[in-house]
Amino acid sequence: MGFRSFRTLLLVFLAVSGALLAGAAPASAHAALTGSDPQQGSVVTKAPAQVTLTFSEKVAMNDGSLQVLDPKGKRVDTGGATNLSGTTYGVKLHSGLPDGTFTVTYQVVSADSHPVSGAFTFSIGAPSQTSVALSDQAVGGGIVGALYGFARYISYAGFILLVGGAAFVLACWQRGAGVRPVQRLVVAGWLALTGATLALLLLRGSYVGSGKVADIFDLTLLGQVLQTKSGAALVSRLLLLAAAALFIAVLFGAYVKRDEAAADISDGAADDTSDAAADSAADAADRAAEKKDLTFGLAIGGVVVAAGLAATWAMAEHASTGIQAGVAMPVDVLHLLAVAVWLGGLATLLVALFRAPVDAQIEAAAVRRFSRVAFGGVLTLVATGIYQSWRQVGSWSAFTDTTYGQLLLVKIGLVALLVGIAWISRRWTGQLSELPAAEAVAAVVEQREKKRSTVLTDAGDARRRGSSSSAGSAKSADSDLADSADSDLADSADSRRAAQLARQRAAVATARDKRLRDADPHRTGLRRSVLAEAGVAIVLLAVTTALTTTEPGRTEEAAKQATASASQRSGPLSLKFPFDTGGEDGKGTVEVTLDPARVGGNEMHVFVERPNGKAFDVPEVKVAFTLTAKDIGPLPVTPDRIATGHWSASGVQIPMAGDWKIAVTVRTSDIDQATVNKNAQIG
Repeated sequence: MGFRSFRTLLLVFLAVSGALLAGAAPASAHAALTGSDPQQGSVVTKAPAQVTLTFSEKVAMNDGSLQVLDPKGKRVDTGGATNLSGTTYGVKLHSGLPDGTFTVTYQVVSADSHPVSGAFTFSIGAPSQTSVALSDQAVGGGIVGALYGFARYISYAGFILLVGGAAFVLACWQRGAGVRPVQRLVVAGWLALTGATLALLLLRGSYVGSGKVADIFDLTLLGQVLQTKSGAALVSRLLLLAAAALFIAVLFGAYVKRDEAAADISDGAADDTSDAAADSAADAADRAAEKKDLTFGLAIGGVVVAAGLAATWAMAEHASTGIQAGVAMPVDVLHLLAVAVWLGGLATLLVALFRAPVDAQIEAAAVRRFSRVAFGGVLTLVATGIYQSWRQVGSWSAFTDTTYGQLLLVKIGLVALLVGIAWISRRWTGQLSELPAAEAVAAVVEQREKKRSTVLTDAGDARRRGSSSSAGSAKSADSDLADSADSDLADSADSRRAAQLARQRAAVATARDKRLRDADPHRTGLRRSVLAEAGVAIVLLAVTTALTTTEPGRTEEAAKQATASASQRSGPLSLKFPFDTGGEDGKGTVEVTLDPARVGGNEMHVFVERPNGKAFDVPEVKVAFTLTAKDIGPLPVTPDRIATGHWSASGVQIPMAGDWKIAVTVRTSDIDQATVNKNAQIG
């Protein structure tokens, strides 16, 4: 059951991670273009001196990040984009540009390390045909993007196994430091994190640039990456991994030897009855004190290294930008450590239950200690996760209207499922007994000694047969060849029988070990529930990795608003409302025009007509503007009467772009009036 279960988990791991990471790659842009001058699709009367772009957060640019191309595809900018103010960047244009349609392309790196690219057009004088062809592939996609996403997943998995496995040994099961499968798990975590970090360093230049596989080993790009925030974080991670290697060497080397020496001294003290017993007891006490000090030192060093590794993610990704970054980064470090302690400890417990030798089975007390540690990790995970969700999503609608929010709902559901299974595991833990019993372990050890003795006996018989055959081969040349052939056949048959016997004995020993492991039904139930937890945890890790490469809900909603604003046509805004004041002769239509319908001063005209289309001379018309999303307004405007059915107001101020509600109140008599409204994008 154990091998098949692990193989199934591995298949789930690869399938889910591949599907989620491949789906998340195109949505890796975390900085959104929120404005530009000239605006997307606009027609300007004369050539601008420069083109400016405004993003939702600060971005990194180089000489080729922002380009302006004429209708023939030739660059007309002077190069060298500059930061004009805040999150606004600009590039100057050559003078004397002709009329036609120009294309603006940009490829930058957002403050949270993810690449952003896009393009839009504007026209001078009048639109024209353009020969500029843009690639459909978003930056950060393709083969390089998929490799980068997979390396990110492996880095998270390695961090969890390394930190969680070491924490499990020190905090819950110190005897597990000498168990070979546990050692292999922690070392595998270190190797995975180190290898993935090196891969991310190599892939980074191509990932945020050309996206070509050939550029992965470009040393020039690697040098540029090392000068960025992401490159510094990855290099810091490698340095911390060197310290982690020393930590592992002490944990599985000196720490284990000290534990074994203390155990030998204790056994010696139990056997002696003389003064030597007292000396042995004193040595045992000294060894125990030294072990306690070493455990404390390893715990302090491990926490420092683990927190440092977690900080390499926090300092370069989501937590490092946006609102409350100073609070978000330490919260992100706590979140990652809680995940590692819970899921990494879970993986170590799974290995201990399925792979630990029968004479080194994990004690029930260690399982109970991990249950308490995991509970604390879950509480920390929930608290930090709530804060991160608020910070990245921002509104309830973003949970269902954005990709990030939808993935976050899936993650919340998986965490709830995992907590439910963990509750079942805690019930099994409460009923766990200390098995296998000492007699069973002794029987296993005795059986292994008998097997070793039998193998040695068989080997001695084989050597004696070989010596006898060699002595009889000195008769003559013909008989020597015949005896040699017979001896080879006999040796071959003996080797096959010995190999077959060894396999049979190994199968019997494995079956016996499995029966001993299954002697406690509560331990068997615990193994099954922990295995189910591990399966859900694999999917949860894949979803979490996909979240780190998905545009946050706040940014995605800002991008949608910017796109809606940019899609508005240039020129006056015109809205027509039917109204009915309820009195006699109280029906008609009112039309409001706003020119140029942008932020700043605008010219407003109001036209009131009867149902037959003739001008309607009403006593009063009032207009109010409200931006609900920003709690601005209502801003009242009382236009002046110009002629029958015509009112006007100049200098109508719109303070900021957005989806404005325009409410018009029409009074047809002293007591009859009606208010009608519509929403429109202004700015």
